Amino acid sequence: MADKPKLTILLCSPRGFCAGVVRAIDTVEQALAQYGPPVYVRHEIVHNRYVVERLRAMGAVFVDELDEIPDTTAPVVFSAHGVPKLVPAIAEARRLFALDATCPLVTKVHREAELHHRRGRDVILIGHAGHPEVVGTMGQLPQGAVALVETLADALRFEPRDPAQLAYVTQTTLSVDDTADIVACLKQRFPAIVGPHKEDICYATTNRQHAVKQVAADVDALIVVGSPNSSNSQRLREVAERAGNARAMLVLRADDLDWSRLSDITRLGITAGASAPEVLVDEIIAAFAARYDVTVEPVLAADEGVFFPLPRQLRREPDAPSDNAAE
Repeated sequence: MADKPKLTILLCSPRGFCAGVVRAIDTVEQALAQYGPPVYVRHEIVHNRYVVERLRAMGAVFVDELDEIPDTTAPVVFSAHGVPKLVPAIAEARRLFALDATCPLVTKVHREAELHHRRGRDVILIGHAGHPEVVGTMGQLPQGAVALVETLADALRFEPRDPAQLAYVTQTTLSVDDTADIVACLKQRFPAIVGPHKEDICYATTNRQHAVKQVAADVDALIVVGSPNSSNSQRLREVAERAGNARAMLVLRADDLDWSRLSDITRLGITAGASAPEVLVDEIIAAFAARYDVTVEPVLAADEGVFFPLPRQLRREPDAPSDNAAE
């Protein structure tokens, strides 16, 4: 048998699950462990089909809206992306046992938007229309109180009611560079605009994009492991393309690899979106190892040690009773 061609894989780090995703998945798993199935989940808990199907097999029931859930004492989990204020209000009115798995960094954006509104400012949200996080953030305020800006062209066209009373917040999973251009445009046009005290784009998004920038121009192709509906995964692919890699591709599973685009490579970059589990990275590396003599070289862009605790209802003190009564 002929020797396999050699392939060097530059494996980006950090990659994969962030603290908010870990918290959201753990919320569903702990709810299943403590209360048993079913556990209802409004929308995909995170944007990854593999994760969703694994939780479904464990007893999670995914719904689009609360009206699909029968009257029940079973837990109802809100996804990591956050929800409009109306959703927990409906859950409370129906006496549903709600567990909020919203990422704390998304909640931070919600609180910022509310604070600006209370102070009389119109709020600009930089983000992608229709994304659950954007829907949830806009749903924190009355209709019409938030203006969505998606692109630099939108920022150039935007006309506020009062330029002196204006603030902006951002979706947490955006391209760092694109967002910086939009913010710079808004600040130039409206010098009095107020931004967040600390950047809204989350640490995990920033770190993963930075790692991709380090390797994109040094490899023949770059694979982002993640789902097509994952904003942070799509941004990683775009960042790789803009950093000079014409063969950056978003891949969910090893079976989705387009080998026709990978036939002549000697150096490959691999990363994973914040909602993609490491098992899928391992699966894809194994697929390359079946065809190539693979050497894996880690590329570390940042250290991450962030941890978010579970929702209060799922935290058990050492001497807490083991009954299943909902709080």
